[in-house]
Order: sequence, then structure tokens, then C-alpha cells
Amino acid sequence: MRTLNLIALAAAAASLFTGSAFAEETKAEDATKVVFVAGRPSHAPGDHEHRAGCMLLASSLNKAMPAIETEVTWYGWPEDESFFDGADAVVIYCDGGMGHVVNRHMDFMQGLMDKGIGLVCIHYAVEVPKGKIGDQFITWLGGYFETDWSVNPHWDANFKELPAHPIARGIDPFQVNDEWYYHMRFPEAMAGVSPILTAMPGMDTLKRDDGPHSGNPHVREAVKKGEAQHVAWAYDRPGGGRSFGFTGGHFHRNWQDDNHRKTVLNAIVWAAGVEVPENGVLSPTPTDEEMKANLDEKR
Repeated sequence: MRTLNLIALAAAAASLFTGSAFAEETKAEDATKVVFVAGRPSHAPGDHEHRAGCMLLASSLNKAMPAIETEVTWYGWPEDESFFDGADAVVIYCDGGMGHVVNRHMDFMQGLMDKGIGLVCIHYAVEVPKGKIGDQFITWLGGYFETDWSVNPHWDANFKELPAHPIARGIDPFQVNDEWYYHMRFPEAMAGVSPILTAMPGMDTLKRDDGPHSGNPHVREAVKKGEAQHVAWAYDRPGGGRSFGFTGGHFHRNWQDDNHRKTVLNAIVWAAGVEVPENGVLSPTPTDEEMKANLDEKR
């Protein structure tokens, strides 16, 4: 596990990120702190780039809103849990299921949730084992990927309309090919959940045989009926605190899509309890060189 403090990123170049660690600075009394937990290397090059994705988002956020301090830890749960001290929001981008970083830290995470700290989960991080952990995750995130219920096809999701929600500020309708999970498990009557990105998958997204991630009678019936599917959502937790689930993020290249990136940046700001700017979090499109920074070494 490695940790990087990104408080001064507004003036930093991409080469800054090549260092192994940086001294932690004291959080300013009136500052907002967002911490990122990036999982271990996974999948093929350019896919599931947890570390590079977190650093890119943290850099973009800090440059756009310098009053927000960001710290990134990567390759698993931080050895020193003081990493979370003073955090206003936690962003998790990692592999999920049985390997999710929170599985062995449920009590600690519950403590963070009880304090009203924001939670953002990206891509595979929205999946945990169903049962006790899954049920708990619904209370934290407002929804999750449940095996034998949800599916994970690669498809072109067309987001034609955006809701009147702070997270949607400055976002235009857009279309992106990604591994957009859908048919998520939400709480009864979607209580507290505000859909942010909604699309209509076709039956061609269910070409695979039924399996824990590929298909099931429930999702086939839903798609056949033309039920809209929510692939990103905001959640106002009953006990206080805000959460955001985002099922995209499989392809690292998609962070160059301005609307795709802004959706997550807006959501992080919102989850941290900060007012989302009228036109959303404005960040320049990352250059190809910036996109190459901090990629994991993979075969």
C-alpha cells in the first residue's frame, strides 16, 4: 500500500505522481478533505486502472476547487487508518465481490458512515458479496451489484436526459461505451435514491448465458419490458451523509470524456457536502500524456 497527499496539486505536473510517498500535511480547519482508496492492479492494461484513475480525479478536483484537499492511497486498504482522519468523503475504486477492500473492515466503515462521511464507489467497487455485506452496503450506498440479479455487459449507454440534481449540473446528454452494470439492487421503493445516469439497454446486452454476472430471468424480463436502468445514482442516507454509486469506469480512456468525468467529480463534491458549482466542476480534458501517468504495470 502506498499513500500520496495531493493537497498542493493545483500547481503540480503529472510527473509529481511518480514519487513513492509524500509527507502528510495538516488539514486546514476550514478545508474539505476527500480521500481515495485505490485497489490493486487488475485486468488488462487500460482497464480497471484504479490508481491512475484516482490520481487523475484527485488532481482534476484539486485544480478546479483548491479548497478541497485530496489524498490517495493505493493497492489496498491503508495500513494506517488515520488516513481517514478528518475526511469528509471517501472514494473507493477497486475490484469488488469477495475481494472488495471493505469486506474485512465493515465495522470501521460503519463508523465512518455513522459520522455522516460521504461515500463514492466507482465501477467494480459497487459489488460486494450478497447477504449480510450486501444488505449493509445498501444502507451505505443506496444500491449495489448483486450477483444473479445485476449484470455487467459492455455496451453504449445513451444518457439522453439528466435530472434536476446538483450532481447533474453542467452535464450534457452523452453516450459512452463502457462496462455499465445495470439492474442494480436498490432499497425498497428506491427510498432515498436519486437516479443520475439512466439508459435503456437492449436485449443485445444479454447475449451471454445466465450466470452470476451475465444474465438471469429477472433482468431479461426487465429489459424485455423496456424498463429504464439506472447506472449511477445519488443516495441521501437516512442517518445523515451522502453517497454515490457509479457503475462505469472500466475503461481508463473514458476519463477523457468530459461529461463522464464531470459526473464523478460533481458527485464527489456533493458527497463531501460541498456546493456543486453552477456549471459543475470544470476541468480540462486530460491530455494523452496525463492519461498515461500512474498506469499500473501489467502483462
